[in-house]
Amino acid sequence: MDGDLGDFLRSRRGRIRPEEVGLPSYGRRRVPGLRREEVAQLAGVSVDYYVRLEQGRGQRVSDSVLDAVARVLRLDETEHTYLRTVARPRRRGPRRPQAARVRPGVQTLLDSMDRTPAFVIGPRMDVLAWNSLADALNGYGDTAPEDRNIPRHVFLDPAAHDLYPDWPGIAAQAVAHLRLNAGHRPDDPELDALVGELCGRSEDFRRLWVDHDVQACMAGTKRIDHPLAGLLSLPFETLTVPTEPEQTIVLYTPERGSEAAERLQLLASWKAKTAATIN
Repeated sequence: MDGDLGDFLRSRRGRIRPEEVGLPSYGRRRVPGLRREEVAQLAGVSVDYYVRLEQGRGQRVSDSVLDAVARVLRLDETEHTYLRTVARPRRRGPRRPQAARVRPGVQTLLDSMDRTPAFVIGPRMDVLAWNSLADALNGYGDTAPEDRNIPRHVFLDPAAHDLYPDWPGIAAQAVAHLRLNAGHRPDDPELDALVGELCGRSEDFRRLWVDHDVQACMAGTKRIDHPLAGLLSLPFETLTVPTEPEQTIVLYTPERGSEAAERLQLLASWKAKTAATIN
């Protein structure tokens, strides 16, 4: 994904008005935000140095310069970390294929959580494993393996708009998380292919991708309008699998006794009865 650094820096300086950082704004500007010369001045580096950085020719840039640029562009912690990552990409050579399965012990852990929908995602946001309640909630077992991908589901499955009442926020969050992962995987052809597919098939994805927003979705609340369980407001937490640091366990954690928890238990009972009938 060549050009990510320059596009990211241009998008960040484009959102800051000169007067916000104590600079005069003379007349109309061709593009909104700070000019490269102004960023360089405020960061205390030469214009040529900053231009080379924005062109991706600053592989030896120091932490102090990146910190100064981050300060000028008012980057948050996640954006600051992302800047450091894409400014000095680590080319690792051929990657081993992403593990298509989780370790048996992790699957056992998922299955033991009968009151908690839980699933595992990989760095491309593929759903690699799940427990029964997560399947009842999201229907992972009813989809083809290539469709068990969160961004592909959010942007290419028309049913996603009905499933997520807050679809615009869910969509933006999915893209920002995928963009963050992409910064750590500059040599991942499968991730490049996924982004290319989604850009080609979804105007919404393409628009959000060029915004260059990054976000680590470690915790929060997701609303799901399930056809059987109704509207559920589900807090979630994430855990990294120690032996597979690129695999993340996502757990929905409604408070015990809450309406959402009770509806999940009804959904679990329905799932168990359905499975018993089939068997």
